[in-house]
Amino acid sequence: MSRITIGLAAALALAACSDNDAPSRKADAAEPATLGGVDLTQPVRAVGTEPFWGVAIDADAVVYSDIEQAERRGANAGPVVQGTTATWTVKPSEGEPFIVILMATECSDGMSDRLYPLTALVELGETRLNGCAASAAALLQGEAAG
Repeated sequence: MSRITIGLAAALALAACSDNDAPSRKADAAEPATLGGVDLTQPVRAVGTEPFWGVAIDADAVVYSDIEQAERRGANAGPVVQGTTATWTVKPSEGEPFIVILMATECSDGMSDRLYPLTALVELGETRLNGCAASAAALLQGEAAG
């Protein structure tokens, strides 16, 4: 093969790679962030028992609360979604950062017959709390399904 043929083949291969990558990036950007059927761009609530705690995820803020500590509130920078997991790293204006992880696995809160579409994990320093999550709208309607 001549140098021109090799160069042309390499240029065509690079162009083919570039063309194939562009549509997938556009499709990824256009898809809404959903997890387990729950639209993560809408309000989401996570709850846990023993000890009782809650997380409210809204467009502007992520708020952790429980019955023993002061509320922790930080800006919602959006989740990092990887496969069946969404993670928020929250840096409150006061107090230590915390992490909220939602997983697309069905969950029972252990105190009711309610099933939630998401399992929740909250990391507060060395403390890890387990719970369940669903869209705020579903919880208001008495449902847990997303």
